[in-house]
Amino acid sequence: MGQYEKHVFVCTGGKVCPRQGSEQVLGELRVRIKEAGLAERVRINQSGCMSQCGWGPMVVVYPEDTWYGAVRLADVPDLISHLRGGAPIERLFHRPPGCGKQICPPGKEPIPPAPLSPPLSSPATPASPAAPRP
Repeated sequence: MGQYEKHVFVCTGGKVCPRQGSEQVLGELRVRIKEAGLAERVRINQSGCMSQCGWGPMVVVYPEDTWYGAVRLADVPDLISHLRGGAPIERLFHRPPGCGKQICPPGKEPIPPAPLSPPLSSPATPASPAAPRP
């Protein structure tokens, strides 16, 4: 087994996912993972574009290869439950019509950008970037 039981990637690259709130989701996941005492078992990383533009923010959990789409701040507690060993969240499954690049098709509106909202953690403990690893 590798260094971590699970590795989570949040798309913060490209032109679309950041406008859909992926950086806020990433920050909240990092805060909640630490609060849950899972930081030694679950690694949260930002990633570049996953070529699923318009369906994001995209979150992928490995080694199980679970792809989530349209993830919002309000979904983070459910993601933490999954990362603790709970069942994957079916309502967030990203089910593209095929393998590879899956850009939102012409004639279908991409998921609109999420309004920027404060993190779900308490206002007294704002989300901050993770400290560099030694």
